[in-house]
Amino acid sequence: MKDVTPNNHELVMQEDDFIVSKTDLKGRITYCNEIFIQFAGLDEKELLGQPHNIIRHPDMPKLIFKFLWDRVQNKQEIFAYVKNLSADGSYYWVYANVTTSVDENHQAIGYYSVRRKPNVENLNIIIELYKKLLEEEKKGGIEASNTYLTNVLQERGMSYDEFINTVQNGSL
Repeated sequence: MKDVTPNNHELVMQEDDFIVSKTDLKGRITYCNEIFIQFAGLDEKELLGQPHNIIRHPDMPKLIFKFLWDRVQNKQEIFAYVKNLSADGSYYWVYANVTTSVDENHQAIGYYSVRRKPNVENLNIIIELYKKLLEEEKKGGIEASNTYLTNVLQERGMSYDEFINTVQNGSL
């Protein structure tokens, strides 16, 4: 999917849609449900074994994925807004919950993600934030993006988790 040109066509999740996937420790897809396949616009065979970033949209700040990986590699849950890319160039927003899958000895064996429809009333807050984070990344890399986000969170007096959950719950 590297040759896909993003377009302005948005695919919209329904309230009862749940996109589910599992990956191995390197982020390669080991399971995806039917709705994931539909939104990605690829066959299951084309998805299994591929890096999960096969659906990464170029509008996504790298910082968000750094947060995600830092958290799950430490067996910590994370919620994040993610803009994904479909095989036809369409995009779709999700509110993702990512956790670490562990075996009976509590050793990490992979990652599990469930995505649902984001709060569309507050999505512009995230869109504008991600645009600014991308601008900062272009100027000074992930460090600059992180500094900007840290300042935004400090101004609001919130942690990343509080901010993301507040946006989703509609109380921001």
